[in-house]
Amino acid sequence: MKVLATSLPGLQIIEPRIFVDERGCFLETWNLERFAEVGLPTHWVQDNLSVSKTGVVRGLHYQTIHPQGKLVRVATGRVRDVAVDLRRHSPTFGRHVTVELEAESARMLWIPVGFAHGFAVLDGPATFVYKVTDSYCAAGERTILWNDPDLGIDWGIRSEDAIVSAKDAAGTRFPEAEVFEEISA
Repeated sequence: MKVLATSLPGLQIIEPRIFVDERGCFLETWNLERFAEVGLPTHWVQDNLSVSKTGVVRGLHYQTIHPQGKLVRVATGRVRDVAVDLRRHSPTFGRHVTVELEAESARMLWIPVGFAHGFAVLDGPATFVYKVTDSYCAAGERTILWNDPDLGIDWGIRSEDAIVSAKDAAGTRFPEAEVFEEISA
């Protein structure tokens, strides 16, 4: 397993080792000992799965109550994954990283507490699988407008082709978003 840093402190790409033969392939999507060795979380409270068709944009989501770290990957299809730094005292506050995740490479993205997260499906259907470090809390759920011009995110799809839920279309603009005051990079 390789762990690669991104331009946002704490946000990491994980490349698992894939064993391929004439039957297909095998890989470990999570291993307690290996994750502990490289300083990644080893305590998870829930696994989630969503399936979305091409053009769907989900996000940008985060929780202020029971904030969650997320380990995300794609089991089928291809997505452009996005994480936005919401840690007010971070030197990268307000910046974002995009990472393409697809089933073939099995790359994963570790998104620590303090980031908003979303993804756009480039090739679907995409089966998006992720682990979280804390429970879902509706009272703490927040959404930043996915196409906020202040963030300037390239989702890899045309805005007019995006399929967005009513909740995500009504997200808060970044300058008015609730951010994390006590978390620093």
